[in-house]
Amino acid sequence: MGNAYGLVEIVGVVAAMDALDKMCKAANVTLATWERRLGGRLVTLIVEGDVSDCEAAVRAAMREPIKNVVSHGIIANPHEEIVKLVDISASRFKNEDWTNFHNKTYL
Repeated sequence: MGNAYGLVEIVGVVAAMDALDKMCKAANVTLATWERRLGGRLVTLIVEGDVSDCEAAVRAAMREPIKNVVSHGIIANPHEEIVKLVDISASRFKNEDWTNFHNKTYL
């Protein structure tokens, strides 16, 4: 989609969903992938788009978050190794059969 990644690490799945909603509404970005660590206590969102859109999206996520934003950043023109890392993370969701989503545990 673009040539940048916007990253936000936040406490909690609900707070992450709220942050992602703000990010996607504030700028022309799409979710590239997400990671959940520490039993869901830390969630990392990675969106992709143009540099200015990723910057706007990260700023939007930081405004009045439900829980604390632990870390954030922008990677403009990511190195191919970073792109590979994001693709590996995103591959968990590609080619999935979502017809029985409600019976699966993704969160």
